[in-house]
Amino acid sequence: MKNIFRGTGVALVTPFNNNGDIDFESLSKLVDHCIYGGVDFLVALGTTSESATLSDSERNAVLSHIVEINDNRLPILMGVGGNNTSLICSNINSVPKGIKGLLCVSPYYNKPTQEGIYQHFKEISISTNLPIVLYNVPGRTASNMTALTTLSLAKKFDNIVAIKEASGDLEQVMQIIKDAPDGFDILSGDDNLTFSIISLGAAGVISVSGQSFPNEFSAMVNHLLNGDLSLARSIHFRLFNYTKLIFREGNPGGVKWALNHMQIISDKLRLPLWEISDELKRLIEKEVDEIRKNSN
Repeated sequence: MKNIFRGTGVALVTPFNNNGDIDFESLSKLVDHCIYGGVDFLVALGTTSESATLSDSERNAVLSHIVEINDNRLPILMGVGGNNTSLICSNINSVPKGIKGLLCVSPYYNKPTQEGIYQHFKEISISTNLPIVLYNVPGRTASNMTALTTLSLAKKFDNIVAIKEASGDLEQVMQIIKDAPDGFDILSGDDNLTFSIISLGAAGVISVSGQSFPNEFSAMVNHLLNGDLSLARSIHFRLFNYTKLIFREGNPGGVKWALNHMQIISDKLRLPLWEISDELKRLIEKEVDEIRKNSN
């Protein structure tokens, strides 16, 4: 199965109103902002969406709204995952029309062995005909999916088409790129490592900061994929400090504040997440204004 999730994907936040309800009008603005900015695909209900704080009905509503506003303009990757394999397999049978693939995070909290991780993704793979992008993010799951486990899954299951690698371990990333079977892609899961990871042979990125600066981030990725490292490097360093800042006090608080400063959405979060500090707000605003000035 061919992977269609290449280039720049953005992990969409979920905007909230002051009363804590989902702000669908701002979500529409955000989707259009990303599409008009030139990204290649959208990621709905990932970690950045605060999906853990959404009810089942809210998740369905967010997903349906993104599908409606997107209107088949870009492929949509839907985030799924958890630590109950059978429940995940049951739930993915009701994926709505308009979803082109699943972003499946490695099991969290249980801390399974590598064999447990392999068997988990095996069951998900045989439960759906949709393409699957694996998601390794040990900083959140408390367990790393090794290169060997990733490669074993890639070689065995045709609908496992890529991995979002957010381990921060470039040696592990290089091992996967070196030994990946034909048709299996690596996507960067670390915004500030994207330049390095695509330079090594990855096919793209799933980005947080890219939704705030879709023109710039997608241009950097396209330059990298076209082999123009000089132009890509220039954009990488233009965004570098900003990207560091938006993760300083957790995600998605930083990027929500940036998008609030751009008047696209509010910065409201749901507990247990909390708004970023006033000092960080000022620093992010300064970087946002500088990037926008230099992009005009």
